[in-house]
Amino acid sequence: MNKHSSFGFIHPSFSGQIGIARVDITPPVGIYSRNWGAATHDIAESIHRPLTLNAMTISSSHEGQPLVFVEGDLCWWRSQAMFKKFQERILKEFSLNSTQLIFGLTHTHAAVTLTDDATGVPNAELTEQYLEELYLKTIQVIKESFENSQEALLEWHAGRCQLACNRDFPDPTSDSDRVICGFSPDNKADETLLVGRVTNSSGETVATLVNYACHPTTLAWDNKSISPDYIGAMRETIEANTNGALSFFMQGASGELAPRYQYVGDPEIADQHGRQLGFAALATLEYMQHPGTGMVFDHVEDSGAPLAVWKNVSREHSQIQSSRVIQAKIPLKDWPTEQELEQARVKSQDRAEEERLKRKRNVRHSVGDGTHYDLEIWGWRIGDVVFVGANTEAYSDLQIELRKRHDNLTIICMNLINGTIGYLPPEKLYDIDIYQVTQTPFDRGSLEIVINAMDELIQELIAG
Repeated sequence: MNKHSSFGFIHPSFSGQIGIARVDITPPVGIYSRNWGAATHDIAESIHRPLTLNAMTISSSHEGQPLVFVEGDLCWWRSQAMFKKFQERILKEFSLNSTQLIFGLTHTHAAVTLTDDATGVPNAELTEQYLEELYLKTIQVIKESFENSQEALLEWHAGRCQLACNRDFPDPTSDSDRVICGFSPDNKADETLLVGRVTNSSGETVATLVNYACHPTTLAWDNKSISPDYIGAMRETIEANTNGALSFFMQGASGELAPRYQYVGDPEIADQHGRQLGFAALATLEYMQHPGTGMVFDHVEDSGAPLAVWKNVSREHSQIQSSRVIQAKIPLKDWPTEQELEQARVKSQDRAEEERLKRKRNVRHSVGDGTHYDLEIWGWRIGDVVFVGANTEAYSDLQIELRKRHDNLTIICMNLINGTIGYLPPEKLYDIDIYQVTQTPFDRGSLEIVINAMDELIQELIAG
């Protein structure tokens, strides 16, 4: 894409109007923040690091239709209907259509529970107030990013990071085929790291984007602090070495990926993980060419051996920008109805089981009581790069396969955008006792259907 044959090495890029902004969305101590069934507490007692909401607006020109990416230190939405109401208000405020907005969650499990039904929740008024403040701050940060818009260049490069490990671990305490959720040393993990660099007309870095697949589950049931998990220290590490340029995080296809050491209450472990990812991103940035340049062969220099001398030269950059939303019809499991799940939840005397039934009820509410679900898939083309994602938690098979099929493209894959529903595990796992299969409302073969749908969407975005 947009590659001239004379270039031996270039970064996929986009040139246009880019705006960035950040606001603080840290909730008050005392807010309901129970995201783990094993937790014995319900409310946050302290703040480890602030939670932030970042926005980036992208347009090929001042007159062009903008794309708006918002990224927040949040875990999941109670239901898809809840997010839809939130989304509609934002679209109306900025006169956007649904293809132009992607609201991504970092998926930290140490944040606020996003619910519009705080009945029975401790300090319910704080939860209700927080949700409205989240909307107001989303409007604020998008407005500020529009106001900060300037001529800029977005370039990408691929690196690697070993933070993410496979977490599908065959249970060593059981004679069954049960797979438990934790570090699995015998299974490989996708280490792909994609880093975007935004530079202004003076060549100064004004933002970085990190696309990486890894569950932020360092901090678990023993943690009583609000925290962005590893993403906070990742941002701090990158920003300290880029003159304060804001760092964004795009959660990749991390259904089975998480840090090796997790489920702790010590925030320093989360910070250690963040520094690991941050330094990997910085190493990737250091490898990148000077902004706006590519390498071309210059001449042969005889110096004992004939030496190939390359040089950096300026190059043109794509200003293509497009967006689409498609639907993939995927099969649903034969689950109990939402009402039946709620009745079971009310009867449960086990705290962890009650939490699982509540989540299952919420998922059933999102997909309805039918046999199929029309899953929305977002696709953006920004210059030479394609972004695809959905409101699911896909296994890394998704990003591995899509990048294999389009090995000449840079593809940003994103989980948990524009809502939250369930996992997308590969078909081969549906005969195994494993949480991700138990949790999801989607029946076997759903991941493969989504991969093929995204493949077609990528082809359409490139062709169009």
